[in-house]
Amino acid sequence: MIWLTETDQPFPPLSETTEEGIIALGGDLSNERLIDAYKQGIFPWYCEGEPIIWYCPDPRMVLFFDNLKISKSMRGILRKNNFTVTFNQNFESVIANCKTIDRKDGLGTWITKDMQQAYIELHKKGIAQSVEVWQNDELVGGLYGIDQGHVFCGESMFSKVSNASKIAFIYLVEKLKREKYALLDCQVYNDHLASLGAEEITRDIFLQILKNKSIS
Repeated sequence: MIWLTETDQPFPPLSETTEEGIIALGGDLSNERLIDAYKQGIFPWYCEGEPIIWYCPDPRMVLFFDNLKISKSMRGILRKNNFTVTFNQNFESVIANCKTIDRKDGLGTWITKDMQQAYIELHKKGIAQSVEVWQNDELVGGLYGIDQGHVFCGESMFSKVSNASKIAFIYLVEKLKREKYALLDCQVYNDHLASLGAEEITRDIFLQILKNKSIS
């Protein structure tokens, strides 16, 4: 593991990744740095006041679309059609909600102000994308991530009402499947993602899929 002290300093080889999945510290959140990171399966994950921490974990949590699990009760909610789902209509509100939403598991606080602005800039380039879930014209859920053209790297999601983030997730998966993407990158294990059908694969397998084609 090394400190990134120069703007154009490359990430070290994956052989230097720690057991926790940390590959480097420091650097910046420039468009160029973030694009280069995601091409290599690396992503930033840290808290306000900490140096930037770059991860490339092994194993990797992913969803293969045919494995998506939609419960009977969730299918009933989808049939009622009480929500409207859009794509890339309000990215800034989605990431702001992901940053500030109160979560029982404590996740979400890692979206720092600098990270928020960096992903907004990537959205302007069409690389960071969002899914919005609306109820009575109010934004009640959503998610955002990085679109690599054949792999979508999910970053964070939020719900203000029950099941809103699940609806965003399901609509995204259906869209990616229609467009022949390879998988949805969920990064690291959690029970919620596992309940939706995500699974862990080795980093090597993930990187083989990722490197077939990536963002330019």
